[in-house]
Amino acid sequence: MIPALIQAAEEAVAAAPAVELAQLKDMTFDELMSTLVSKLIHFSISLCIALVVFYAGRFIITRLYNVTEKLMLKRHVEASLTTFILSMVRIVLYFILLVTVIGILGLETSSFLAIFASAGVAIGMALSGTLQNFAGGVLILLLKPFKVGDTIEAQGYAGTVRKIEIFNTIITTPDNKTIIIPNGGLSTGTINNSTTQTVRRVDWTIGISYGDSPARAREAILGMLGGDARILGPDTPGCAAPVVWVASLDDSAVTLTVRAWVRKEDYWDVFFGFNERFYDELPERAGISFPFPQMDVHMQRD
Repeated sequence: MIPALIQAAEEAVAAAPAVELAQLKDMTFDELMSTLVSKLIHFSISLCIALVVFYAGRFIITRLYNVTEKLMLKRHVEASLTTFILSMVRIVLYFILLVTVIGILGLETSSFLAIFASAGVAIGMALSGTLQNFAGGVLILLLKPFKVGDTIEAQGYAGTVRKIEIFNTIITTPDNKTIIIPNGGLSTGTINNSTTQTVRRVDWTIGISYGDSPARAREAILGMLGGDARILGPDTPGCAAPVVWVASLDDSAVTLTVRAWVRKEDYWDVFFGFNERFYDELPERAGISFPFPQMDVHMQRD
């Protein structure tokens, strides 16, 4: 405590104007000691006031933090956004409290703010990529292009969103790999969110041999789809009846495109299940054979 007071007194003397310094030089030892004691007393009083303000401010900040947290929980604000806002509130309030305490101690707050601003610029230039991810995280939390639990495709990865952090978004792939994607690219890139809609269209591509009847294949496929309760029809909003079209005449096969609508939670079960059913049942139902790449060679004698 005493060394701090002595140092504060020395700083006060060093910061005095030239006229005051000249007056100090002309003082006797007793006058000089009296002046120093007076400044030390003044600084001690300021220090006590600063401590009271600091602890009172910390108490008020804690109360405001708790009230804000309860309010956001009551309004069911998303957990990631709640954490971010509470952190920002605490940082801003403590910064204001620190500047106030420094002003009470008699230090120049303008110089402190200038130093802080310069340090902020330097740190910002060094961490430009990190700040971009920070800004991206803010945009994601505010605009909500996706939320925790959604299935998305972005930045070349597909998976379920597990956590949205300030700098990164964490997803898990279907084979349970954890992927950490920076928020900067997510906020400016293309995101395919397959969870926002209640229904999805399932597409299959089936190749049948030349000589097989596309009409019989269509009839058999539509019969299989019509017998499954998971396949939706035009009576469901946003859906249409299943269709089978001849998509192309390829080198070794006549390619059919099959489209049907299902609820999003049934998508993968229907897709993989009917892949197997088409392979097992189409030859029996419609006499369909599945071709494989082949080449016909015709030999001619001269």
